[in-house]
Amino acid sequence: MASDSRADLKTGTLTLDGKTYSFPIRWGTSGPPVMDVGKLYGTTRIFTYDPGFSSTASAESKITYIDGDNGVLLHRGYAIEDLVAHGDFLETCYLLFYGSLPTPAQKADFDNRVTRHTMVHEQMARLYHGIRRDAHPMAVMVGVVGALSAFYHDSIDISDPHQRMVASMRMIAKLPTIAAMAYKYSRGEPFVYPKNDLPYAANFLHMCFSVPFEEYRVNPVLARAMDQIFILHADNEQGASTSTVRLAGSSGANPFACIAAGIACLWGPAHGGAHEAVIKQLAQIETKKRVPEFVARAKDPEDSFRLMGFGHRVYKAYDPRAKLMRQICHDVLKETRADDPLLEIAEELERVALADEYFIEKRLYPNLDFYAGLTLRAMGFPPSLFTAVFALARTAGWIAHWMEMIADPHQKIGRPRQLYTGYARREYVPIGRRD
Repeated sequence: MASDSRADLKTGTLTLDGKTYSFPIRWGTSGPPVMDVGKLYGTTRIFTYDPGFSSTASAESKITYIDGDNGVLLHRGYAIEDLVAHGDFLETCYLLFYGSLPTPAQKADFDNRVTRHTMVHEQMARLYHGIRRDAHPMAVMVGVVGALSAFYHDSIDISDPHQRMVASMRMIAKLPTIAAMAYKYSRGEPFVYPKNDLPYAANFLHMCFSVPFEEYRVNPVLARAMDQIFILHADNEQGASTSTVRLAGSSGANPFACIAAGIACLWGPAHGGAHEAVIKQLAQIETKKRVPEFVARAKDPEDSFRLMGFGHRVYKAYDPRAKLMRQICHDVLKETRADDPLLEIAEELERVALADEYFIEKRLYPNLDFYAGLTLRAMGFPPSLFTAVFALARTAGWIAHWMEMIADPHQKIGRPRQLYTGYARREYVPIGRRD
């Protein structure tokens, strides 16, 4: 590096075969400096190799900041703890989209714009009936969200800022409806239309759990918990699914296709699917007496087993979202009076792991997934729907990143390079001459 001083650190150097090359150092408002190697190949004919992009900044963004060493998560500069304690999910959506908290008038206008789009085209119901009832809800979400572009042609021109915003409003509004319809379809129950006199989270609960022949009153404690869960899942910087949305969007794909791509990526058990995987693993442990056995397996280098819900690629301190989710979980269990044996196992697992030198040394703390599944289970959601709930909330962050990328004048199509280790050129042998 040219200098050890932050004030003077403007360039970095790389020496190859005795020749030195200089590259600019860029500073964000927070976080470590970044060496801009965009011209590395053109200058040196060398690529960098960084599997998983653990040391590579894939984008410049003003949306979300994570300080993983200290357990800090900020959306547009606001701490996640403050947003969960004082705001609601649609306020967080507005913040992610526009960069500032709304005034009362702006908030009322934004809520109204979302509310106007909660219905889905009536013909979309036929899509569900072409799918097996035992299909995973995430499979349904990927297909139906991707199909939105076949129904809403007036908001797929990404060069038009107005159409981009209409598409964004539609997805924030319709994802709860689409997820609730996936849940109802899997149960063989009739779809429930949105009830727009209800707030966003309460409306989602109503669409999931009400039936036409009985009056359903949304529990305000559960509605508030649902809203807080949405906030906790709204965005988490450049995760795999967000990067997928950005990569898909860099090709000029329509916004509905980009969000469908994000949903597909989120489905993986190493990402959003971990909610479901945690519950399955807690059930596998069966009793807290077996916790030491599973902790020992997680520490055994010869065993491929790993504890779901522990550790994070970025957070190396206690995930602030996990702390908040733990309290929400207890609030929900108290309200529902659910005596969930898996909670006892989860708390014992957390206690043992946090006192174990192996977990302390590797900085493996409970993450958001650890308590989220237990909370959603107590609210009445089956494990198969957990990731769909995650997807409808994370749509807010995906859209914010997609809009930021589209508006970036320096944006270009994503095209990673590779370290090729296959065959060099080989001569083609006609099939009759092959042994």
